[in-house]
Amino acid sequence: MDAQQHGLRLVEGYKVILASNSPRRKELLGGLGIPFEVRTLKDIDESYPDSLRGEEIPMFISGKKAEAYKQAMADDEMIITADTIVYDHGQVLGKPKDREEAICMLRQLSGHAHEVITGVSIVTKEKTRQFASTSKVYFDTLADDEIIYYVDNYHPFDKAGAYGVQEWIGYVAVTRIEGSYFNVMGLPIQRLYTELKSF
Repeated sequence: MDAQQHGLRLVEGYKVILASNSPRRKELLGGLGIPFEVRTLKDIDESYPDSLRGEEIPMFISGKKAEAYKQAMADDEMIITADTIVYDHGQVLGKPKDREEAICMLRQLSGHAHEVITGVSIVTKEKTRQFASTSKVYFDTLADDEIIYYVDNYHPFDKAGAYGVQEWIGYVAVTRIEGSYFNVMGLPIQRLYTELKSF
């Protein structure tokens, strides 16, 4: 049995839709051998109540994304949505809006640990399953010229917390990770595989 046959067995009877344009998520889901298509909607509201904390936040947002797609899904489709946040001492660091904000975020993360939390929703017409995965990421102290070099060369404006662990900054700053490395990339793929097996 090849990888694609194994992947098809995992989601038997369903066409899988990845509701994300993230190249990291596409790469990770593709690594399971599951055939899938990417479908994205514009202008999904990603706001959340101020009362939510930690894992509740990305689970709420991934659930909102799933609801937006569910309205137009076919009976044989399975939609996977995800949302990743960087959570630093109770503060959510989203995608930076510009160079200055990216530099400020990395200065804030420098020299201590933060959490990366991904909420995932798996949705069909019949049922919905949600879960969250948290990884603790330890950053070494970064000099200002290192932060500026990274931001100016890698432009991490599409990444929560202004960094991609698989890029240069991950090589020089990340001293340790507790939890899934792939979760820090944006999709806790081992947990997703386990959930799909029992779905």
